[in-house]
Amino acid sequence: MNADLRTCYLGLDLRSPIVASASPLNVDPVFARRLERAGVGAIVLPSLFEEDILAEESDLNRSLEQGTEHFAEALDYFPAVGHVAGAADRYLASLERVKAAVAVPVIGSLNATTPGRWVDYARRIESAGADALELNVYRIAADPARTASEIEAADLELIAAVRASIRIPLAIKLSPFYSALANFAASAVQAGADGLVLFNRFYQPDLDLDTLEVEPRLELSQPWEMRLPMRWIAILRPQLGPSVCLAASSGVDQASDVVKCLIVGADVAMMTSALLRHGPEHVSIVEANLRSWLDECGYDSVAQLRASASQATAPDPAAFERANYIRVLRSWVTPSGRRP
Repeated sequence: MNADLRTCYLGLDLRSPIVASASPLNVDPVFARRLERAGVGAIVLPSLFEEDILAEESDLNRSLEQGTEHFAEALDYFPAVGHVAGAADRYLASLERVKAAVAVPVIGSLNATTPGRWVDYARRIESAGADALELNVYRIAADPARTASEIEAADLELIAAVRASIRIPLAIKLSPFYSALANFAASAVQAGADGLVLFNRFYQPDLDLDTLEVEPRLELSQPWEMRLPMRWIAILRPQLGPSVCLAASSGVDQASDVVKCLIVGADVAMMTSALLRHGPEHVSIVEANLRSWLDECGYDSVAQLRASASQATAPDPAAFERANYIRVLRSWVTPSGRRP
């Protein structure tokens, strides 16, 4: 098996197009070393969330101020409080530990919705040693008073502010729900994104009928979910050009999934659910099968395979657009084999 698996993502030279995407286990240096030994090209840390930092600050302030409105003496209960380690400090410490444990690139992740102090956190992630930053733009557009253009403008402002604050490469992890995704993707690149990760996976809440409470439901991704990012990578690759990096996220499980991502134009295929199911050593199996497929099909390298079936090069480019919708609907047959 001689196929060359090397690829370039966000200006980083990777030994493999398989990237361990954001997972709660990736902050463990032992787990990170297992990922490296199994063959991943890079490791993405889980996100530092705006909500975690704000909640901790709010709780701390509430604790320190408790009782001060009742007794003047309460002002002297506690000595002056210096720096208190919070979510951001713990995140940066984890990044430094993982970075020290492995030689593959380590990508920090920031999940934010507002500019301001997030520029500072982006800088701190860079200073902690991250090789690149993944900015996770995740929001539910539930305010009827805000238009799509206003929301998009706010997201682009955030991207531009973070880009201006750091020197390391910047990837933007997008939602698939922008009203004009191709336009927004191009605008994100103009705002300073070096690459796009498609897509951010929205976890839907459920209801407990006994308590009538909203319950979070975490379900690992399935291979069929890869079809959406695969379709959009095929569309965006010829539009954005080879200088913009594209990462496929959601549903990548086997070598065949990696092949599909690469063949439509992705630079890397990201895995989380598959690694949680099968363990980090699953990467070595996927990599071996990827090499076998490339050798059997006559490809010398990942670079030779990439984008050979994007919208620009596919025999039927319309298959990625509306024509696909019509064909799928008309392809269904009854259990007896007849068309309805």
